[in-house]
Amino acid sequence: MSSRVTYVLVHGAFTDASCWWPIALRLLGSGCRVLAPPVSMRSLAGDGGYIRRIAREVEGPVILVGHDYGAAVVAVAGSASNVAGTVFVNGYVPDSGESIAELRDLFPAAEATPHLVASPLSDGQECTELSVDIDRFPLLVAEGVSDDEAQVMAVSQRPIAVSALTERAAAVAWRGLPTWGVVSAADRVIHPELQRFGCRRALARRILELDAPHLVMHTHPAPIVDLLLDAATEIESRA
Repeated sequence: MSSRVTYVLVHGAFTDASCWWPIALRLLGSGCRVLAPPVSMRSLAGDGGYIRRIAREVEGPVILVGHDYGAAVVAVAGSASNVAGTVFVNGYVPDSGESIAELRDLFPAAEATPHLVASPLSDGQECTELSVDIDRFPLLVAEGVSDDEAQVMAVSQRPIAVSALTERAAAVAWRGLPTWGVVSAADRVIHPELQRFGCRRALARRILELDAPHLVMHTHPAPIVDLLLDAATEIESRA
């Protein structure tokens, strides 16, 4: 098995895989192997299983990197045998038997919470999905992104099913893996204290705290890439 690491970047709520482009661009430019698959945000177990399958198909060790809801997906998907580490970026890090909603409710409400819009998944269904009010999206989710790009992200956002937030994680893998974390102190979507708690509970080897908004990948890509490269160096040195 190759010792060369592949990064699998998992997006979160209200965004899609393209949100990782500032990170992917720099990693690819450094000669790294990168995948940024989409997740459905309809089922935590379903999304975790999908990312787990993608990881298993990669030759060599994998570092799973999850932002927002994607961090919870990474926590579930990390049981793939070749996953060598996890990185949680501004994310939810549930424990086994815990849902994102239960974890979220332990901390003060984020500024974006009153501006979530609930809609039925389809006609005749009781299930709902959440999006962010389009007019508030640029400030709450895309602060620090150029105005035109933020507006496009607002009208093309990917909603998340409420059921994905209330579904309990059947099992998580972060207890047995080296973990790193990123906390954004100015995040308006996920309370920074929740982010800190998740990283500490996962015994992160390093927690990079930045004075940054929710899309820290856009506003502070360089220090995040440095963290990812350092994580790979450590993992490859032990291979």
